[in-house]
Amino acid sequence: MTLIKIIPPKLHREARLAREKLHLEGEVPDGVLRAEIDASWRRSLSHGVNFNAKHELALESSASLDVLLASNRLLIDAALPAIDYLAERQGKEGLIILANSDATILAVEGRADRLKGSGLQDITLGACWSEAARGTNALGTALVEARPTMIDCGEHYLDRLTDFSCTSVPIHCPQGDILGVLDLTREGPLGRVHDSTALLAMAVSQIESRVFNASYPDEIVLAFHSRRQYLESPWQGLLAVSLGGQILAVSAQACQLLHAERSALVGRRCEEFLGVDGLQLLSRLHQGGVGSLQTAKGEFFYKTLRAPQRSINVSTPPRSTSKTLKPQPDLDSLAGSNARYARALRMARQGLANELPVLLLGETGTGKEVIARALHMAGSRCDKPFVAVNCAAIPEGLIESELFGYREGAFTGSRRGGMVGRLQQAHGGTLFLDEIGDMPLALQARLLRVLQDRKVAPLGAGEEQDIDVALICATHRDLKRLVEEKHFREDLFYRVNGISVMLPALREREDFSALVERLLSKLDAPSMVLHDDLIRLLTGYHWPGNIRQLEMLLRTALAMREPGDSVLTLDHLPDSMLDELTASERPASGSIRQNELELIRQSLDQHQGNVSAAADALGISRATLYRKLKQLRP
Repeated sequence: MTLIKIIPPKLHREARLAREKLHLEGEVPDGVLRAEIDASWRRSLSHGVNFNAKHELALESSASLDVLLASNRLLIDAALPAIDYLAERQGKEGLIILANSDATILAVEGRADRLKGSGLQDITLGACWSEAARGTNALGTALVEARPTMIDCGEHYLDRLTDFSCTSVPIHCPQGDILGVLDLTREGPLGRVHDSTALLAMAVSQIESRVFNASYPDEIVLAFHSRRQYLESPWQGLLAVSLGGQILAVSAQACQLLHAERSALVGRRCEEFLGVDGLQLLSRLHQGGVGSLQTAKGEFFYKTLRAPQRSINVSTPPRSTSKTLKPQPDLDSLAGSNARYARALRMARQGLANELPVLLLGETGTGKEVIARALHMAGSRCDKPFVAVNCAAIPEGLIESELFGYREGAFTGSRRGGMVGRLQQAHGGTLFLDEIGDMPLALQARLLRVLQDRKVAPLGAGEEQDIDVALICATHRDLKRLVEEKHFREDLFYRVNGISVMLPALREREDFSALVERLLSKLDAPSMVLHDDLIRLLTGYHWPGNIRQLEMLLRTALAMREPGDSVLTLDHLPDSMLDELTASERPASGSIRQNELELIRQSLDQHQGNVSAAADALGISRATLYRKLKQLRP
């Protein structure tokens, strides 16, 4: 057999040269391969791996497959929804592989039938793909390197794998150790799969969050980041806290965000880093949604992954109960002095009581979830669950399993248990579907059927279960326009549009002072007042980020006050906020469409076209800024 037959011509030149040297002289040439591949090939050679080895290599752990799956049940259960999502996106041309910390395969999804004849017959449950057993490969090498690893065509150590590229990302447990690895393997050069690294990283982030959740079923588990838009991304931090306020576990990203080593965090009191103790934190988490904390490390946005349903006043002194448990605002106070808005909210409350759906409309930051919770608390279901689902925040491939849940055996692998979907979690209470305008079109049909029949079948389950939920939906988008553009089902629109409530933008509200007082009370500063100069500046501002932006400004001002300060002044605001408040006056003329586009253009000009900085200044996410530009342009 000649070398030209062994080495396919499509391989990269460097890989071809290295493989020729390996075949001819039995050693790895210096300075030819990428540094990490060079090191891996040398390790493979030292392990005695035969580069000519065929797929007949013995499959390790095959005799104890049941024991293998049982001992890795936590990882498998956490990974199955992500594997299913990746298989829908990438599985038509390749394989999605889950392995444990020993590189032993636990699950495989994708085109195994197509690839079995291409040298991958031994990618199967129970097969060990460690670097010591199979040489350089993304599964095994990622575990050795302890970081995401990409192997291009020809860079695998085994000759029979030269046609394949693969990408692997390690999965970490709450203590920071590697729990396993997730891999995408496809035919062809790495250029075709390079963009999949971010997708794998997102899936691994979801898996690690699920493992965190399952590892601490009776404790507080939350995700956090200094920037709200990074929640539910691979860059969010994960934190487990006991009800007594002790930090139990942190992720690597959490250590970076808190600027501390894991050893310096675990075992410490959470108030040292978060500014609140365990019971105060639990009280905030039970309010649901995305919240924020002012800490010594700056402001952090958080989202609850788990908040135990325990009475929080069992061990709390009576004097602090009134501080940590604030009454929810009633609908009348939320409407302020706007009689038309108050009438709309009263109609929404009455409609919800008579099983009519409520649709909340309004710009980003106008407090749609606050209104939804107030409607829930004002009705007969107030003692039942309030379950909020942000249809825009959950990856498209995972939202179906999140909404409907899944049963044992619904995905690859021997599935035990399953997951109760949000619809079933809300049974008897209220389901709040935020940003419903961003729900994938294919999923809208299934949701419509559920709303019509009031029955839900989890993925993998044949039987349907009755559900009883009050429905509140919200969106900042023009649903009628989406219907016309065929991006939103018309029948679903009429199903969710029972009582429609338009939430006014902050610049349109006449109860600004009362709203500021309510926000200060919410921020534990009810006695604080605003200086007249600050009030004039705030009331003349256009507030593109609405109530959310105002609350952030007040949080910042409160954080900058000195002991004994009782009046918030312009001196309590950083220069960046003052510049933004004074940059432009409230638009006096022109259409809302023209004014909004002009504000966006001004912000982009001020920040030299930096979209992230412009979005931060406007108090909106980068995605929202892009969306508004697309909607506003003719």
